[in-house]
Amino acid sequence: MAQPTTSILCTELGFEWADGTPVLDDFHLAVGPGRTGLIGLNGSGKSTLIRLLAGELTPTSGAVRIAGEVGYLPQNLTLIGDQRVDEALGIRAAREGLHAIESGDTDERHFAAVGDDWDVEERARATLDRLGLESLDLDRTTGELSGGEAVLLHLAALLLRRPDVLLLDEPTNNLDRRARSRLYEAVAGFPGVLLVVSHDRELLQYVDQIADLRDGSVTWYGGNFAAYQEALAAEQETAERLVRTAEADVRRQQRDLMEARIKLDRSAAYGKKKSAQRNDPKILAGKFKRQAQETAGRVRGMHTDRLNEAKDRLTAAEEAVRDDAEIRIDLPRTAVPAGRTVLTLDRVRLAHGARADLELRGPERIALIGRNGAGKSTLLRTVAGELRPVEGEVTTPVPLRYLPQRLDVLDDGLTVFGNVKALAPAQGDNAIRARLARFLFRGARADQPAGTLSGGERFRATLAALLLADPPPQLLMLDEPTNNLDLASVRQLIQALAGFQGTLIVASHDLPFLRELGITRWLELDGELRTVDPQ
Repeated sequence: MAQPTTSILCTELGFEWADGTPVLDDFHLAVGPGRTGLIGLNGSGKSTLIRLLAGELTPTSGAVRIAGEVGYLPQNLTLIGDQRVDEALGIRAAREGLHAIESGDTDERHFAAVGDDWDVEERARATLDRLGLESLDLDRTTGELSGGEAVLLHLAALLLRRPDVLLLDEPTNNLDRRARSRLYEAVAGFPGVLLVVSHDRELLQYVDQIADLRDGSVTWYGGNFAAYQEALAAEQETAERLVRTAEADVRRQQRDLMEARIKLDRSAAYGKKKSAQRNDPKILAGKFKRQAQETAGRVRGMHTDRLNEAKDRLTAAEEAVRDDAEIRIDLPRTAVPAGRTVLTLDRVRLAHGARADLELRGPERIALIGRNGAGKSTLLRTVAGELRPVEGEVTTPVPLRYLPQRLDVLDDGLTVFGNVKALAPAQGDNAIRARLARFLFRGARADQPAGTLSGGERFRATLAALLLADPPPQLLMLDEPTNNLDLASVRQLIQALAGFQGTLIVASHDLPFLRELGITRWLELDGELRTVDPQ
């Protein structure tokens, strides 16, 4: 049977939350065969849309139609701690039936449990092996799994079901490099229709097309993420050129209107003077005046219409240019002299057993890598003073700031301005507001309560609070900073860090992001901390 050209169809789709907050309105989407990457700014409605497609949410209006069985990997997984692995895979009943039959029990219910799936264990084992879970025992409980293993196990359960349509929502968040590679392979080899919400640029290299959700509608780009970037760059270059052309046209029309008004005023004054010199009767003079006013009105109207049309073209051109504003900051007080010691780890043993000896001097940029569970977050928290080392000594002779994964630095009860002021009380209000404007919190946005910020805004506000603190940090540590950030926010983070002149330590599995930061040394934590070559 031929595969349908449209596997996912949304028509006139609308959704709003219980409090009346709208997310989608009269939304249309048609997704065909192949692998599709769904991208967009934080808050654009991507996760809401994929939950609607998965049936987790009910549309307020419109309809969702999907051809075939659907598999869904949510962004935030919840596993039952005492559940067995085979149960999580959905094969426990079939396994038990198979084992009973093999032991000689011919009860009909065992055959019903197995059905046609006589190779269930072999398929399950092969799927787990393909996802890097070769050491995972089917009788083990899921409570023993790491976050990355739980994601891959859930994906294995979906693949065993052989769904026609697979929906993935930010599947690589919190996955280490090895787990990400396995997931990339699974995505590349999936034979059905796949729709993945992601900001992982490496993952998006494996898709066939990009759907960009923006302002309540989708724009399509053929090819993978690299092709999308190339097409978008060309599109934006054209849009910016049209803006410049439209701006020039507006200025020309404004000039023509002004010149026309001057000519009309001069003509009216000249006509009035000549009429007085001829001593025209009042009736005739009034007629000439009315004719001149009508002519002037037509000329002014023509030029005004042309100006308004030029302004409309400018507005349309400006709307085509993306407003993913850039952060440009200068942070000279974060500078560290080349030979100054900023961090010493002297025979340190961390709470979970890993050991670290390290001395950092000058403005280095360190990438801290390693598998999930290796202790990267523990190491950063120990340096930040949140945890005590089991052995050894940690010395940080310069001001430091730490941005944890959970982003709990801000006080939700304070505004963005108030949070920065709390960390820099000696700084003047005008100086703080001027610096916040560089972080795109201009005017009233700086007075927005932290508790109401979107994910991307909260991250930007947290970064501003840390970088603008007094004293400014000369050692800055970030733990998985790109998790849950949209592509524009990742770019803004890179721009903000370009102005930081101190020592930077970033724990991350996002290799493209790390490479764009200009890393000077790569440290891997795997039982002990050691310098490695860039990957």
